[in-house]
Amino acid sequence: MLIVILPDGSRREFDDGVSAYDVAAGISGGLARAAIAAEVDGELRDLHAPLITAGTSPAAREVSVRLITKKDPEALGIMRHSAAHVMAQAVMRVHKGVGLAFGPTTATGFYYDFQLDKPLSEEDFPAIEAEMAKIVAADERFERMIVPRAKALEMCRELGQKLKVEHIETGLAAEETLSFYRQGEFLDLCRGKHIPSTGHIGKAFKLMSIAGAYWKGDASRDQLQRLYATAYFDKKELADYLTQMEEAKRRDHRVLGKQLELFTISQTVGSGLILWLPKGAVIRQTLEDYLKVELRRRGYDAVYTPNIGKIELYQISGHFPYYSDSQFPPIDLSEREGQKPGEGERYLLKPMNCPHHIMIYKAKPRSYRDLPVRLAEFGTVYRFEQSGELNGMTRVRGFCQDDAHIFCTEEQVADEFRGCLEMTQTVLKSLGMNNYRVRLGFRDPNGDKYVGSPEVWDRAEASLKAVCESMDLPDMSIEAGEAAFYGPKADFVVTDCIGREWQLGTVQLDYNLPSKERFGLEYTGADNTPHQPVMIHRAPLGSMERFVGVLIEHFAGAFPLWLAPEQARVLTVSEKSEEYGRVVEQKLKEAEFRVTGDYRGSKLGAKIREAQLGLIPYMLVVGEKDAAEGTVTVRDRLEGDIGAMPLAEAIAKLRAEVVAKTVRQVAEAAAAAPIDRGAKNEY
Repeated sequence: MLIVILPDGSRREFDDGVSAYDVAAGISGGLARAAIAAEVDGELRDLHAPLITAGTSPAAREVSVRLITKKDPEALGIMRHSAAHVMAQAVMRVHKGVGLAFGPTTATGFYYDFQLDKPLSEEDFPAIEAEMAKIVAADERFERMIVPRAKALEMCRELGQKLKVEHIETGLAAEETLSFYRQGEFLDLCRGKHIPSTGHIGKAFKLMSIAGAYWKGDASRDQLQRLYATAYFDKKELADYLTQMEEAKRRDHRVLGKQLELFTISQTVGSGLILWLPKGAVIRQTLEDYLKVELRRRGYDAVYTPNIGKIELYQISGHFPYYSDSQFPPIDLSEREGQKPGEGERYLLKPMNCPHHIMIYKAKPRSYRDLPVRLAEFGTVYRFEQSGELNGMTRVRGFCQDDAHIFCTEEQVADEFRGCLEMTQTVLKSLGMNNYRVRLGFRDPNGDKYVGSPEVWDRAEASLKAVCESMDLPDMSIEAGEAAFYGPKADFVVTDCIGREWQLGTVQLDYNLPSKERFGLEYTGADNTPHQPVMIHRAPLGSMERFVGVLIEHFAGAFPLWLAPEQARVLTVSEKSEEYGRVVEQKLKEAEFRVTGDYRGSKLGAKIREAQLGLIPYMLVVGEKDAAEGTVTVRDRLEGDIGAMPLAEAIAKLRAEVVAKTVRQVAEAAAAAPIDRGAKNEY
């Protein structure tokens, strides 16, 4: 017999061959119909898979079972992965000779990469969706089969799936057995997990877009077509998501950035390299100036470091070779130095600022009286992102980090880490970004990307958790596998006004880079002996490019007064008041406002409309009466005409709003669709 322990602690006896479905049916028929998968001893399983395998020892004949229904957070990801298989099946019905690559879930849906002779287009969507509807209506069961590796190769060759054959021979070379899933005539190599049958998908699915991709992300390999789609359990959730997507298109920072003349990208300069235009540079500079004041107030010292460094520096830190795939190739000076390739000096475009700041710390002996040492830099770093992953300002190859590193004693860690978290909260609040959660990124015990001993990691994670818990941070969660390779971290995941999540500010705790095995950092303690400092990595905004891209979309280009590239515009009623208008403009400039004047002979209504379209926060209308009385008529972009007032009063009103860094409005959108935080399920 098998003892099944349910989440409420109750225990039930079942025969050895029982599945999670049988457990559900033993509780109630309704639960059996609602269940789509199960968690067995902490591991996701298909609903109809046996709870224990043949030959399980008597001592292991107890299992904890949690049945998963549509209401559970894992359910959406499992259903979407199954929907990706249904979409692939539909594509193979509509087109002949389809080569299958991979079909994972994403944060908002799923995709499948196909190899096709004939390119897909949006004109194919109705036919594919119609076939998907037929497959769902047929309620075909997802059947799992486990076969020896040799048999798996034979099956994929018979199916003509050469990409799957290659993946088995290379990516899965160490696997002795492999799993396949079948629904109807469709068979695919897949790790799972899946819903019981296609009928559980329902009618709330939609194809979204097509993009290019490369086999295994390698631009030298086969070019594929990536078909994106989404699915929900409920039609209303799908409708909300589609509304969200329309709103996202309206706010697209790539479109608004061009319309508002904030930034541009030149293919002559290079993909993923941002050129800040004057108005965009104003936003960036304003943010930097604001942060510099905060940094000085909090005891940071500004430093500057070069954009390249010797490869040995990043070998010591671990950035090379741990992340060599995401870095630009080394610059080899061997030939210039008359040496054989690899024998001369090699340099990297700087992937991170921290190794450079570490060498500044090491530039002179340090005492415990010197600590904490806080070094800050707006430093540009470089990452080699695949061309298909580049996206305006939010995914680039060169970006500036509002970076800082703190070197402190272990006793100072709690206060310093807390200070970094508080600074990030202050910055986000000043921009009206109050809807965020804090994700504690810890080490995956089974991962191999981390440096340092488990004991050091345990100590770092315990310290970080204790500080965060003492602050009562919003919606705090611990996620294994999200740590940096050198230490745990606290990420601020901001939800924008249309419900999308963005990982922005980060604070990271590092016991490893200062260690003897890495950089061997020291300070002389009160006992007059060497001690190792602890290092904190901190960036409230993260990347200036990414942050401003997110801000553009969050505000739909309508920035608060303190951040707006053009804060006010003087509009003349007629040419007779131009002289006074220029006086008003000059007074505003003397008060350090970013202001322009529109003195054309156009009608006032046309000038107002143009300023509104330019998303100018305030318009100061001047006529002959204003010139005689020294007043201006203030027009608010949000509230309209708010009346005439003395020029000095108008300036004071605007100044008070700038000093308070008031965020008066974030253009709200329709309710956003839920965000899937589930794991990917594919090979």
